[in-house]
Amino acid sequence: MNALSGRANGAVSARSLVEAAYGAVRQDILSGDLAPGTKLMVELLKERYNVGAGTLREALIRLVGEALVISEEQRGFRVASISIEDLADLTRNRVFVEAEALRQAIELGDDSWEADIVAAYHHLSKVEERLGATPETQSDDFEYRNRNFHRALIAACPSRWLHHFHGILFQQSERYRRIALTSRPVRRDVHAEHEGLMKAALARDSKLACRLASEHIERTLDVLSKVLAAAAKK
Repeated sequence: MNALSGRANGAVSARSLVEAAYGAVRQDILSGDLAPGTKLMVELLKERYNVGAGTLREALIRLVGEALVISEEQRGFRVASISIEDLADLTRNRVFVEAEALRQAIELGDDSWEADIVAAYHHLSKVEERLGATPETQSDDFEYRNRNFHRALIAACPSRWLHHFHGILFQQSERYRRIALTSRPVRRDVHAEHEGLMKAALARDSKLACRLASEHIERTLDVLSKVLAAAAKK
């Protein structure tokens, strides 16, 4: 191996370590293992994730760019807080973006688009059947399949910027969805909501589909408002 290839392999290895650390910390934030507001002390996290300080800092800086971690000048890093105000802001913007992307997708979608929606809905339904008994153990699988279903619905939208903003907003609301999934102060039939969305999209009823999508997104805000209100009374 020459010096150039050695440096190249070293760079790949370093990037792989950063990628692994980023993925592990991100997952722990989204799952709640690293709670909102938690101080992210590099010296402690080094042992938790078995990586060096430099690698960990690079991973945390990436998470700052995704607004999941806050960088505090001279004070290190902290998991971004959550609040009803933040979720309300996310909800308003996600409704706006997703409804428009869905409208365009319904207008332009072809047979392949319809088939992908049906397939994504089928896979999502399988995990939704298991949500009732142990939602906390199904949250990762549900989140993955739920994301794929919502992506399938808007896949035929031609605007890359709408897709970009949708991805950001969907990711930012993931922590809230996970809380709503495992803390249910109100009854909610998520499966029926998704079924209605699918049928409206396939029927090319953009007005109904956009209304159902908006109500579906806003319902998480309603659930979380009740969760936090109940927690405040304890």
